[in-house]
Amino acid sequence: MAEAAAANRDFPRLYGRVGSLHRERLWALRLSYASLIFAAIIFLAPPFYMLVTSIKTNAEMADQTLNPWIVRSPTLEHYAAIIGNPVFLTFFKNSIIVTVVVVTVTMVISVLAAFALSRMRFWGSQTLATGVFLTYLVPDTLLFIPLYQIVGGLGLLNSIWGLVLVYPTLTVPFCTWIMIGYFASIPRELDEAALIDGATWPQMLMKIFIPVALPGIVAATIFAFTVSWAAFVYPTAFITRPDQMPLTIGIVSQLVRGDTFAWGQIMAGALIAALPPVVVYVFLMDYYIAGLTAGATKG
Repeated sequence: MAEAAAANRDFPRLYGRVGSLHRERLWALRLSYASLIFAAIIFLAPPFYMLVTSIKTNAEMADQTLNPWIVRSPTLEHYAAIIGNPVFLTFFKNSIIVTVVVVTVTMVISVLAAFALSRMRFWGSQTLATGVFLTYLVPDTLLFIPLYQIVGGLGLLNSIWGLVLVYPTLTVPFCTWIMIGYFASIPRELDEAALIDGATWPQMLMKIFIPVALPGIVAATIFAFTVSWAAFVYPTAFITRPDQMPLTIGIVSQLVRGDTFAWGQIMAGALIAALPPVVVYVFLMDYYIAGLTAGATKG
């Protein structure tokens, strides 16, 4: 206290400025915490309400006099009904098949395309790279009508392989853009050293670029996984047979009968469907942020 009083006496303007900065930082910190808490409440309220509804009995949900956010008699009957339903397991299997194949196809195409556009300079490469990203900006609601004609012409309507054909139109452009940015951040000295040592382009890609760009590849893979797992518009338009439905539309189509909604099972199924992406993001969030950051600054 004595030292602070002496400093305030000897350098009143400087000491007052430091105190003002300290107060500004304190208010900024408080405002940041308040904003984060508000955003967390907004984003966590829907899944919390889903969880609460999924563990209620049907009688409790139908009672309008009770608080909808409080559970009086928790039960897991809705989860047991969903997991024990073989149709639900078919939906889950279809989602896994579609997601695995689409992610594999997407990453093969995106890595090869990004490597060519970022390192093999040729006429029109920059224009082509920009065009690849611009295609991502076209909303899928405008594309599903011509894609419906194409898928129907190939005889792939009501088949999960029709989804495997059209999902890369959503995933490849953005994943290619991410990989272009990450490959562009790798120093060109590595290319020159590899060329001097006699390496070919495929060898450079496999032994230098893919190991170095692993965070970008993980980020692109997570994005492709999320889009493939959660897609709703295309399966709604292309699939009407229950045995070919993925999880996203299977839950809605089978648990809604006219004006009757099986809310408990719908909420339980939605939470189970959301579990794989949540697990992926929990364990790989750092790679996802690093990959998107590099793609945004070097693209």
